[in-house]
Amino acid sequence: MTAVTAKRFSIAEYHRLAELGFFEFDNRFELIRGEIIKKAKKTTFHSACNSLLLGELCLIMARSACVRGQEPIILPPDSEPEPDVVIARNRFDDYVSSHPLIADILLVIEVSDSTLDYDGLLIIGYLI
Repeated sequence: MTAVTAKRFSIAEYHRLAELGFFEFDNRFELIRGEIIKKAKKTTFHSACNSLLLGELCLIMARSACVRGQEPIILPPDSEPEPDVVIARNRFDDYVSSHPLIADILLVIEVSDSTLDYDGLLIIGYLI
């Protein structure tokens, strides 16, 4: 019997696939532990909660940290999730040169009514 193994992708390979237009027609993917995962559709409730949370955090944090909404973070060697909210250290280039790395991240928040077990455990596992 032949064993079957899934292809795991590095962050660099994932970026190359994006450059080649692999995700052109549907960009709702993220790289999780080397696997390209289709993200769940956002409900109206999820979107409303996320928007309210981002608004409040931007007011609270003002300019003391960078508040990012649904933007990628880099979790080497093989994950680039897009959590709902990330509070990251201010950086001189405002994250133009790269997404936040583990050392930049102060807080990750995942707003969820259906995928919390999966999303929350992924990020906690990397940050501990």
